[in-house]
Amino acid sequence: MTEEEKINEKTTESEERTSVEGDEVSGRQSAVFADLPETSEGKGEVSEVSALRKIMEWVKDIVIAIIIAVLVMQFIKPTIVKESSMEPTLYANNYLFLSKQSYTFSEPERGDIVVFHTSLTTADGKEKLLIKRVIGLPGDEISISEGQVYINGEAINEPYIKDGFTPGYVEPLVVPEDSLFVMGDNRVVSIDSRSETVGCIKISAIVGKAFLRLYPFDQICTF
Repeated sequence: MTEEEKINEKTTESEERTSVEGDEVSGRQSAVFADLPETSEGKGEVSEVSALRKIMEWVKDIVIAIIIAVLVMQFIKPTIVKESSMEPTLYANNYLFLSKQSYTFSEPERGDIVVFHTSLTTADGKEKLLIKRVIGLPGDEISISEGQVYINGEAINEPYIKDGFTPGYVEPLVVPEDSLFVMGDNRVVSIDSRSETVGCIKISAIVGKAFLRLYPFDQICTF
């Protein structure tokens, strides 16, 4: 081997060792960087982003809940029975749901239980709402005598009333076209269309039709 060839071979070996050593150094540097822990500043940024995301999710859920509640309240009104005029069907402290739109798309029917505005007031001067059963529809002729209710000259069967009879006397009257004749199921104590203070009620005065009793829980039912 010539002197020149020996020099070239040594140079090649030297380059190979340098390349290998460089790879080992590079590998050690990568391992060192990989083992470096996250800085507290980085963890703080991640934590803040996570907290902000949770807050935004809560806000979104609250907004959705409010929107749903507003929409529901446009159609449904909760109410609590305060007196005994609808016994034995309803009792004081019964919790009801009223449909506020029932008569927007349909007409009242006999037997419907409705809550309506009146000119009566409570002891503290507030308006007194009443809850009664629809007995007479627009155009019906209503009369009451000897404990019996007559519609268009025919005695009606009322299994829902408390004492089995209706006190008072009502001469034949025709229910106006925009009104209803209503009475409570507890006829002995009920103030209703038999009284001049209530009379036939305007359909437009109805707050809503009772469609669900939610409480007491062992008496949940629909109407």
